[in-house]
Amino acid sequence: MKDDEVEVLFEDEEDIELEKKRKLVISDDNDEDFIKDPSLNDVFPDKKDVDIDRLLNKFEEVSKIDENLEEPFEEVTEDIKKEKKSKKMKLWQIIVVIIICLALVIGSGLAFLLYGPYPNFRNWLITTAMTTMNHKYLATWFYDAETINTVMQDNYVRESNEDVDLNAISFVDYSNARVMYKNKYEKEILTHEEGASYKLINIDGDGIRGYLIAIYDPSKVKVATASNMNSRGEMLTTIAEKNKAVVAINASGFYDPGYVGNGGKPHGAVIQDGKIVSNLPKSNVGGGIIGFTTDNKFIMGKMTAQEAINKGIRDAVEFGPFLIVNGEPSFIKGNGGWGTAPRTAIGQRKDGIVLFLVMDGRDYVHGIDGVGMVELTEIMMNYGAYNAANLDGGTSCGLVVDGKLTNKPVNGSGKKVTRAIPNAWIVTE
Repeated sequence: MKDDEVEVLFEDEEDIELEKKRKLVISDDNDEDFIKDPSLNDVFPDKKDVDIDRLLNKFEEVSKIDENLEEPFEEVTEDIKKEKKSKKMKLWQIIVVIIICLALVIGSGLAFLLYGPYPNFRNWLITTAMTTMNHKYLATWFYDAETINTVMQDNYVRESNEDVDLNAISFVDYSNARVMYKNKYEKEILTHEEGASYKLINIDGDGIRGYLIAIYDPSKVKVATASNMNSRGEMLTTIAEKNKAVVAINASGFYDPGYVGNGGKPHGAVIQDGKIVSNLPKSNVGGGIIGFTTDNKFIMGKMTAQEAINKGIRDAVEFGPFLIVNGEPSFIKGNGGWGTAPRTAIGQRKDGIVLFLVMDGRDYVHGIDGVGMVELTEIMMNYGAYNAANLDGGTSCGLVVDGKLTNKPVNGSGKKVTRAIPNAWIVTE
């Protein structure tokens, strides 16, 4: 036994292990010498030797595998993107289909209303549009001239041929009388503050909103004109202020060429304080002279301006149609050919009380369409009008009370405005 072997036998086992770790020479299969890093024992516990080059080669192989994996990963990402895009396209397609379906439903419904077997909507649209100043196209877009003429001929007002019976008007003083009211309308008219010259009555109903003025002294009712009538109109509030009116409503219709008229030129005759202040051609709306005699009785008639003067008329305008003559309403077929819109009317009861009526319209947000000749006549009849006539309507409709515009005008475009007019009926103190 060699000496160094003997020495090893007597060495401590720990020393042996330390020595092995400190210095150990081994060879690989190719008999190439290399040093094993002791720190790799934990990584490769079952390997006695580690080839660094081989390890690097392994890392390179793994890196190549990772690189090869990137392409499939990119393909999967692209597939996911395509799937999301496909879902988005499907949602877009659904929205388009919904829009198309809605358009078809709305279009079919509109076509049914316009051309279906039930004429109510067709009659309403044509008569309403054809009586406006600048929205007749709402009828002419959908219907030919023959259809429009047929509808207008089937909706009309047939006025009475009777002359107004002025003797039936008998002024009554209710101040010291005990009155039995025959209905609620009568009570509304006759109950008022002592000494009041007028009373404002609000009219509210299903789809209607209006204002009735009862004037207890007809001698206070007069025609007032714009400062430059026959040239330029004025707002109702201005006319009322100039004439110190406590109440004012619009009166004559007027020429509106191209729907841009300034309200200056009234249709037909205008009589003020027993004098003819304007006498242009009348409008084709029926009716005739509407005014008050020198003894404060309301008169209506198909007469010339001079004939009116000869009859003792002190204040008058010319418009129509006549709604009530001698207590009898005019015959109204269909909706009267006027459709629904804001309206103004004037009349007188048998007891001499004068009635101003202004009805709102075109306020579709609140369900207020306006009224036609039927509703206008019914309201005047309810409040006891013995004679009554329609005045200009639409955007011209206005009621001023104590200097303030009381009604809620809306023009054909939906704006809350009124417009300049040539003249007005006013009440003075």
